[in-house]
Amino acid sequence: MYQRKIPIDYECGLSVAMEVVGSKWKFCILDEVSKGIKRPKDLVNAINGITKRVLQKQLRELELHGLLEKTIYTEVPLRVEYHLTASGRSLLPLVSAVDQWGMGFSSQLKTILETEE
Repeated sequence: MYQRKIPIDYECGLSVAMEVVGSKWKFCILDEVSKGIKRPKDLVNAINGITKRVLQKQLRELELHGLLEKTIYTEVPLRVEYHLTASGRSLLPLVSAVDQWGMGFSSQLKTILETEE
């Protein structure tokens, strides 16, 4: 079994939050699922740059942490859909705030990165 080198500090809210949503893609996944996109294939198409393998790993982690629920329909072909849990919905204001901040900062970041080259 995997043993962490650095344990999670459960007394620090930032440590807990970063453990749960601290990745390049999790906010994007939560945002898209909140908009109604629920199937993995549609998420891959909606999120620019994510691979199927990474999406599956991130979905598994979000489900493990209780932010998403998975419904499997026993049809041919098999259909899987993801839905936000109450904990996942409670993160949406944070996702929205980070999105707004990012949109406001994007032109500044573009300038910084262009002058760095």
